[in-house]
Amino acid sequence: MCLALAACSPPSLLSSVNGLVPGDNGARRVAEGIVFAPAQGLKLDVWSPRPSARKLPVVVFLYGGGWVDGSRGGYAFAGSGYAGQGFVTVVPDYRLVPAVRFPAFLEDGARAVKWTRDNIARYGGDPDRIALAGHSAGAYNGAMLALDGHYLREAGVPAGTIKAAALLSGPYDFLPFTEQRGRDALGAWPRPAETQPINFVTRSAPPMLLATGSDDRIVNPRNSQALAGKLEQAGVPVELKIYPSKSHVDLAKSLSRPFRTTTPALADSAAFLHRTMGR
Repeated sequence: MCLALAACSPPSLLSSVNGLVPGDNGARRVAEGIVFAPAQGLKLDVWSPRPSARKLPVVVFLYGGGWVDGSRGGYAFAGSGYAGQGFVTVVPDYRLVPAVRFPAFLEDGARAVKWTRDNIARYGGDPDRIALAGHSAGAYNGAMLALDGHYLREAGVPAGTIKAAALLSGPYDFLPFTEQRGRDALGAWPRPAETQPINFVTRSAPPMLLATGSDDRIVNPRNSQALAGKLEQAGVPVELKIYPSKSHVDLAKSLSRPFRTTTPALADSAAFLHRTMGR
């Protein structure tokens, strides 16, 4: 019954059922509740593969939830999933609507990248091989951090720190705001064009994988197609994956062990990041 409910339940249930199925190659949470932004009261978790004699590539996973919901604990299944694919994985919290509006959640993401750059070596990660990953609103956050360099720069992150991004089911080109969550999170910003990832594509953008489901009714697949086209025009390496007959929830669900066969999103994004950053 629990597995059946997971198809329409919140991420925390996916994390709960994740533990019912063995796997992820010995991945484990090696740090929990580390404060990375004291002034904002924000914490993160670190997930690690089996111990290695060499520094491993790093993924900072940004969760979704429409900028109004989500937590690092609820997305333990994503931390475990990417760690099982050979990445030291950081899952940070960020402030949510209505407590904040754009661009506060992007500033929080930049703070998480700063902490990762400064501290991940002590957990076996390579600070010179950091990638972003995320789903839905988290994919939006990842795209903005990867494309609009001023957020990372203002957080003290060196240029070129983000080597790649693997983004799932994200909104990247969605003006005008026709959906309530978008209006609540972004609609008050006086220059709407500055909220759109697609407007910040340059030839210096990191390689990106953009994945979506053809039946996504929450974030139209056109968003991924449009951003992929803009990146390609700029000469940036990009891979577009559109999974037939798959929904918005399907891509997030498939990061959890019991549902890995739903889509190959985890395997595809991991393979892309390994090709881009090296194992």
